[in-house]
Amino acid sequence: MSAAAKESRLRITEIFHSLQGEAATVGFPTVFVRLTGCPLRCGYCDTAYAFTGGDWWSQADVLRKVGEFGTRHVCVTGGEPLAQRACLPLLAALCDAGHAVSLETSGALPIAGVDPRVQRVVDVKTPGSGESARNRYEDFSLLTTHDLVKFVVTGRADYEWSLACVREHGLAARCPVFFSPSHGQQPARELAEWILEDRAPVRFQIQLHKVLWGDVPGR
Repeated sequence: MSAAAKESRLRITEIFHSLQGEAATVGFPTVFVRLTGCPLRCGYCDTAYAFTGGDWWSQADVLRKVGEFGTRHVCVTGGEPLAQRACLPLLAALCDAGHAVSLETSGALPIAGVDPRVQRVVDVKTPGSGESARNRYEDFSLLTTHDLVKFVVTGRADYEWSLACVREHGLAARCPVFFSPSHGQQPARELAEWILEDRAPVRFQIQLHKVLWGDVPGR
């Protein structure tokens, strides 16, 4: 195998077809490409099975597999997909193939190199995640109306921190902002009531896939 071929390979945990459960394209049939590995260890992580293992795929094989589902929307996720160097060319190749592509990233790694056709979904880490020190606040200036940020709220302290972050950095004027209750930690209705009480400039979301299928991997 040539050096270039090795460089373009990706370690992948799974590729599957489901409904998008979060963010701007919620409800759309979507192909998920879950890359293996993550440098973070968030307390509310629900994909720890993607930290290790996986199989090596060439970019061509990923594109072929994605194409088999006949679905326009593709979400590249993890783990932390940007931890793999070959993620950036994969994103561009998926766009070139005519897909509507989103990237789910922790925000702990630079997003500047992501193809501008890709919707960057940045998961801003709250204190309750245990990884808030990893946030790259300097990258907020790169966000556009095509992107979005989300905050996973584990409790009242996380909510207040998140709302202060949105206001301090003017995030609502840059891109859509989503607040999501941490599954099994923060009651969804309570978070919704806080948002209404504060007239918060955010969009409430709940994980649709967990409502439908629970914590089943690959759904």
